[in-house]
Amino acid sequence: RFQEADLFLLESRRLWAAEEGWLEFDITATSNLWVMSPVHNLGLQVSVETSSDAGLVGRDGALEKQPFMVAFFKVSEVHIRSARSAGGKRRHQNRNRSTQPQEASRGSGQTDYNSSNQKTACKRHELYVSFRELGWQDWIIAPEGYAANYCDGECSFPLNGHMNATNHAIVQTLVHLMNPENVPKPCCAPTKLHAISVLFFDDNSNVILKKYKNMVVRACGCH
Repeated sequence: RFQEADLFLLESRRLWAAEEGWLEFDITATSNLWVMSPVHNLGLQVSVETSSDAGLVGRDGALEKQPFMVAFFKVSEVHIRSARSAGGKRRHQNRNRSTQPQEASRGSGQTDYNSSNQKTACKRHELYVSFRELGWQDWIIAPEGYAANYCDGECSFPLNGHMNATNHAIVQTLVHLMNPENVPKPCCAPTKLHAISVLFFDDNSNVILKKYKNMVVRACGCH
């Protein structure tokens, strides 16, 4: 029987009491983990929290309103072998990854296996660059600065939908979980960049208006 510490959050939603209909949760990452390592299949626990339990239908509700899971599997010719150490022993590590994301939150003390939570997950952060502070005010007329932003955060299993993970990052995460000493996690990097227009003096003191590409980070993801 699993302990509470063995569980980790896949996804959560905040809803209005008046909302009706089905909620869909993408658990591709977790199902892939189960396929690659069945011993880690602890099942799914669905819970609902409300201040008064008003309007909630539990497991005794109508059968057609019970939660269910839909899965599609594709047979691959690639055979996945357990990673082995130099001494030939198998590494017993509860790690793996999927072809799609999920939000996971810390459950146990194992940092790698606990997924990126909202505070540390890869995302865009605000950064204002002042041309004056860089000492460029003598040749840049306008703007005085701009919102450059930057990317920072963890790319851990399972990668969430908003983390814009590439297929390579997904595979690298799986390999990292099985062999963390030799393969690092994917990196948090810009996925969408925008240009800015700059008015400046050139070497001949001519006033030039030029658009510079890839100056503003608009979105981040795991690469």
